[in-house]
Amino acid sequence: MKNNFVQLHKDVCFKPDNKKIIWQPRIGCWVDDHISRDGHLPGIYNGMTRPELYRELGCSARIYAYNSCFVRTEHPDVEVKMELLDPMRELHTISTPIGSIKCVMRKNTSNSGKYYEKWFANSEEELNILTWADSRARWSFDYDKYEEIGEEWAGLGAPCMYMPRIGIQSLYIRKMGFINTAYALVDYPETVKKFSDALEANQEGLIEVINNSPIDIINYGDNLHDGYLRPDIFEEYVLPVYQRRGDLLHKGGNFTYSHWDGDVKRILHYAKDCNLDGIEAITPIPQGDVTLAEAKEAMGDMYMVDGIAAILFDDIYTEEQLLEQAHEVIELFAPNLILGISDEISSTGDIERVRLIGELVNQYNSQFD
Repeated sequence: MKNNFVQLHKDVCFKPDNKKIIWQPRIGCWVDDHISRDGHLPGIYNGMTRPELYRELGCSARIYAYNSCFVRTEHPDVEVKMELLDPMRELHTISTPIGSIKCVMRKNTSNSGKYYEKWFANSEEELNILTWADSRARWSFDYDKYEEIGEEWAGLGAPCMYMPRIGIQSLYIRKMGFINTAYALVDYPETVKKFSDALEANQEGLIEVINNSPIDIINYGDNLHDGYLRPDIFEEYVLPVYQRRGDLLHKGGNFTYSHWDGDVKRILHYAKDCNLDGIEAITPIPQGDVTLAEAKEAMGDMYMVDGIAAILFDDIYTEEQLLEQAHEVIELFAPNLILGISDEISSTGDIERVRLIGELVNQYNSQFD
């Protein structure tokens, strides 16, 4: 490997006088779907581990495997268990002194993903049980796991992690689903706020662990999307949490960015108010609903993390169109740029195009050697 991606990743995030950028495509979907469908990766990549694949492609990795270093421990009076209902469905149960809740997850037939057949909380009473459990969980750091991951991914990038979703996003995506949450915001908003505040307090405990850990590149794994975040909801449930989080994490010397994907045009004007260093996965036209110029105008000197529409890696678009957008991202955002794919290359994407962008980035960086 020609590049020291660990140092380059650090320099891009933390050195104000740095002029280079880094190419960090996420390729997990491509890997997972090929293995689920075919049982192996295609061609010369057959048998490779993920780190080996990144080394072969000559690019850096955003190593979210470090998330497993942060260990959540439930309160002694909380029991969490999973059992198989049948080969395709899992029953998850959370038992507390004030009651139990259950969710059912169904496996996909085409890939390794799962989706909710039944959500954990479908009522105010069930949401109160979630609040009781989440408010009492604690966090710790596994240094042995940290060393293990460092050895596996050596040289591919600096350690980073993504935090659990904030309250409203946790309800939308993990706990209640969009419809239940939309009704809850109208029918029992005080209970929703109580859950959000409890989860925020719990995550501030996680931030204490982060600030005392060797990991200082921190993503908020929220998947913000303006289709379900009206301005009033964003201003009540997202903005103040981000502002407080940012204060705490910046005091610990961390680089912070949040995952915004899908359609973001109606929330992009909040970007500078979120106390973030950057935003990950903003998906530009022709896949998302904003141009790169619109993103730059809204973000100012914030970091773009990614920036190339994933669909451009499919052969329905030419390599020239892919390179044109890559050039545009670099021109608009460098050196405040961790170049990547917004959001991931799909299973139908041409993995060799990853090399093409790597060559472009190496050529750009060479002028600063």
